[in-house]
Amino acid sequence: MCFRSASTEGSTAEAASSPFTTTLGSAATALAIGSIAWYYHLYGQEVHAMTPAEEGLHPTKYPWEHTKWNRTFDHQTLRRGFQVYREVCASCHSLSRVPWRALVGTTHTVDEAKVMAEENEYDTEPNDEGEIEKRPGKLSDYIPNPYKNDEAARAANNGALPPDLSLIIKARHGGCDYVFSLLTGYPEEAPAGAQIAEGMNFNPYFPGTGIAMARVLYDGLVDYEDGTPATSSQMAKDVVEFLNWAAEPEMDERKKMGMKVIVVTSILFALSVWVKK
Repeated sequence: MCFRSASTEGSTAEAASSPFTTTLGSAATALAIGSIAWYYHLYGQEVHAMTPAEEGLHPTKYPWEHTKWNRTFDHQTLRRGFQVYREVCASCHSLSRVPWRALVGTTHTVDEAKVMAEENEYDTEPNDEGEIEKRPGKLSDYIPNPYKNDEAARAANNGALPPDLSLIIKARHGGCDYVFSLLTGYPEEAPAGAQIAEGMNFNPYFPGTGIAMARVLYDGLVDYEDGTPATSSQMAKDVVEFLNWAAEPEMDERKKMGMKVIVVTSILFALSVWVKK
């Protein structure tokens, strides 16, 4: 009688707790889904400027291979992109967050990076007399700024300050699409009715359509080592991918880690289901 009573009470308690457990699980699932939706609503949407004049023409969406979750950077493209930066962009734009050592194994060999670093001079530490001398660059040094300071940069560019390109892909709405469209979006002449200030150049993708930087990419401007035709669109694509790497040098490793996490969690989930059954 005692055992039967205990069994009946256990069954009753289990039956009573079953709806509660189901309700609790459903609430937790709904909360998780709601949290994801709320996060996407706040951070997953593309942010735009207040007015079209402040934002410019929306860039075309291009199918960048390196942005796909199962693709990595193409190192030959990165090497070409660095060549475009060095021969075309580096005369005005800095890349102050990228050290020479970061290029090793990505775009260049150790010896190639050392040679490029040694072509530049850097300040030494003050000596006993407080004097600062110059020394050849090392791999630990960062790619130098083309100007001594912001004032010198403005003076050389009619008052405009060329932005640093280290994080330019992450710092602009549209990322790769915007920078590529900007570089290739210069028309032969401004359309009729366009109001452009003196010394400015028309580009529909730049906020306000008036940009201080003139068109810089022309067919055949650089001579690629691998024989790739240096069209303006090819050079723009290469330098954009290089700048994306400069802003996210850890992207490939992050994708690899993500794949490992997916595999491990899938195995653990399968084991947990098997153990539960």
